[in-house]
Amino acid sequence: MTEISERYARHAAAFAATIAAVPADRWSAPSPCEGWTAADLVAHVADVHGMFLGLVGRKPEPGPEDPAEAFAYVRDIVQADLEDPERAGATYEGMFGPQTFEGSVDGFVTLDLVVHRWDLGRAAGLDVTVPEDEFPRVAAVLDMMPDEVREAGTVFGPALTPPPGADAHTRLLADIGRKAW
Repeated sequence: MTEISERYARHAAAFAATIAAVPADRWSAPSPCEGWTAADLVAHVADVHGMFLGLVGRKPEPGPEDPAEAFAYVRDIVQADLEDPERAGATYEGMFGPQTFEGSVDGFVTLDLVVHRWDLGRAAGLDVTVPEDEFPRVAAVLDMMPDEVREAGTVFGPALTPPPGADAHTRLLADIGRKAW
């Protein structure tokens, strides 16, 4: 397992555990992503996985309709591809020039899991935090994020001003457009 496949596996497992912890009556609860429910959020994460597989010509067959099952389906495909050096190294022409599948998974899909896990926890009434070791990676992505992507607001929204004395976690969430106070 490479560092990238291990990081993806760790965050995908945490996201799956959060999905499993969502109470049945909270799937229709609003998430911090405007207009999305908890179920919509999980469906989005599964769709993003499929989109990145599609960039390297491996768009998966349609999976289960249930968002939790759809996530498990694409998670297994992405994990297997990350552990196959040829598939992990597959290239495509991306927004920032030539990209590899594993680089894109690490730079976007894994980050999507980290941020949307917090969103899902918030929608479900669960206590979820962004792992502290991910703070620098989130900040680095924010620094290179084009304004139009940020303005779309699905992963990163416009920065908010945290309250005075906010802890590092609250400040990070405010930087990505999430109100954690």
